[in-house]
Amino acid sequence: MAEDGDTVIETMVANSPGTVTGLKAATLYQITVRSISATGRSQASPPKQAKTVLAAPILEVSSPSPDSILVQWEAVYMAIGFSVSIMQANGLGRIWKENTTSTSLTFTSLEAGTLYTIKAYAWNANGTPGDDSTCNQRTSPRAPANIQVSFDSGTLKASVSWAPAEGAFNYTVMAWSDSSELSCRTTLNACTISSLQCGTEYLISLLASNDAGSSKSTSAEALKTVACAPGRVTIREDPPGHLSVAWSDVDLGDYYVAFVKSDDGLEVHCNTSLTQCNFLSECGFTYFISVFAYNKAGQSPLGDVFNYTTAPCCPTDINPVLVSSDRVEIVWSPVRGAELYETKAVDGFTVAECNDTAPTCTLSALECDTKYSITVYSFSEIRGSNMSCTSQFITTAPCSPEIKSVSKDAFSTINVHWRPTNDDATYTVTAQGETGLFWCSSRGESCAMAGLPCGSVFSITAVAETQAGRSLPSYSVPLETAPCCPAGLTVTQVTQSVINVSWTVGTGAQTYVTVLESHTGQSKCLTHQNQCLLGCISCGVNYTVALKAISATGLTADCTYQSYSSSACCPLGVKLYRLGPNGIRIYWQASRGSVNYSTDLHGSKGIFTCAPSAGLSFCDVTEIPCGDVYTVMVSPVAETGLKLTFCPQKIYSVTCSGSTLGMVIYRGKRNAQNDTVSHR
Repeated sequence: MAEDGDTVIETMVANSPGTVTGLKAATLYQITVRSISATGRSQASPPKQAKTVLAAPILEVSSPSPDSILVQWEAVYMAIGFSVSIMQANGLGRIWKENTTSTSLTFTSLEAGTLYTIKAYAWNANGTPGDDSTCNQRTSPRAPANIQVSFDSGTLKASVSWAPAEGAFNYTVMAWSDSSELSCRTTLNACTISSLQCGTEYLISLLASNDAGSSKSTSAEALKTVACAPGRVTIREDPPGHLSVAWSDVDLGDYYVAFVKSDDGLEVHCNTSLTQCNFLSECGFTYFISVFAYNKAGQSPLGDVFNYTTAPCCPTDINPVLVSSDRVEIVWSPVRGAELYETKAVDGFTVAECNDTAPTCTLSALECDTKYSITVYSFSEIRGSNMSCTSQFITTAPCSPEIKSVSKDAFSTINVHWRPTNDDATYTVTAQGETGLFWCSSRGESCAMAGLPCGSVFSITAVAETQAGRSLPSYSVPLETAPCCPAGLTVTQVTQSVINVSWTVGTGAQTYVTVLESHTGQSKCLTHQNQCLLGCISCGVNYTVALKAISATGLTADCTYQSYSSSACCPLGVKLYRLGPNGIRIYWQASRGSVNYSTDLHGSKGIFTCAPSAGLSFCDVTEIPCGDVYTVMVSPVAETGLKLTFCPQKIYSVTCSGSTLGMVIYRGKRNAQNDTVSHR
């Protein structure tokens, strides 16, 4: 039992010696011992005094630097000094021991990042040491060395590596800029900082840490990231064919590269320290444009990719395939970039236009003989119309002339007059008929056609022609030429007072009028046939023969032929006289004028002919058999030598009487027209 006057502490022990615990440090105690058995407790032994030693200091340790450990404790009751020792926990190295009257002590020149064991006790005025206390403390690590920083421009990450620091449990890498702070922790000797910002300058520092604390930060390493992609990119095409790309300046950008790629795969670029690049461009292309900034860290991230579509190309091979008076059809080759074609024809204040996706256009309702400025504009939905396309001048074909009149002059020449409707045009008039095509041309207002066949029907049309082309034909005007005069006309004397006029058919003639005219009068007949009998003809008279051919519409052709002389009159008073036993004299009364005659005697025993000498009115037939009946006809002989056959015939009987003189007996006459014999 221990007693200090205030408290009693009793401790049960089984054997000697025994230890009393729970006592106060540096306190004088009265110690007594009692034995205890089953029967009870003995009396206390004589007391002895014993004083407890000083209490062990309660240590607080830390490592303020990689090579030092700070030991701190509170004052210990009755202590006048303290003894503190330190050694590596693994037993290696030396032991440092320091005595001090203070309540703190710093050990220096220690190994960084190393675990140390610290032991401390207090002593009193008698130099008696008290209880000791022991603890372990590790020094903080040194800052890592050999720091390497690499930057990945594609991912905007920084990889930091270093040599391991002794005793370091983990590492912290910090990157800070004016606007942000990033970090990463690791137990390894490398770390990657992600999500860095482009166009930013960072300071990179590193510290190592363990359970004792952290090292000082390393000296900051400067890191410039890649520049940000240039912004405010503007694209202009001025003039056409020249593409200007401009952008805003960016931080940390040393130079710029602008890439322009056309939709056919061709790519060009320019490298500049300025903020603008110029490129040659072509019509009808879509260009994809991107701009990168560069510095030592590499290429900026990909910014917006811009596309710019140039105006569609203008058609260049505009070709008019049809030009008429009111219509122009043009074609051209398709051009790149065009989704639609707009064709305009402008004449002063009037505009004709057509829109089509096909490379062809037909402009209609145009004015004839007019010069138009025709422009084909290409159009795309993105860029609109290319208004720089050049124009081409096309003049429409001339206007159709208007035939005013068709006339025929005295020389059977057809004169056609028209109203001119064009400038500097040549007019061609055609007469188309079954017999062929006839034409005439003029630059004026009329032209004449000769030689049109008679008896024909023609369609007269006129066209105008200029360098621009031919007009449409005018409205046709019908033309009928006068019927043709018969090619041949024959006059045949039927009787002394009747003639037959016949002719070939005249083309186009439907009716004929035949006229025989002399000083004695006129004989006329009207017929649809090609012959006509005319009576009341005087013998031995010259007639003028005229024929009119008349068409169904009343057109008349006056046909004049050579004059016709009617036959001489048949002689009168024909008589026969005997001239001897076998001779006959035929006598007649000659008609007026100088006429040649021929006499024919037809009997059963033969035909006998005689012709008088010039100026005589009789002729003799010798050696004519008697005892026969003869038909006698005295006929005038035409200038052609032909004998007329229509004069009266007389029948005479020649007897064989004894007399050799005397008149032949007249038996009668034969009608030449009906072959009948009349008897006296």
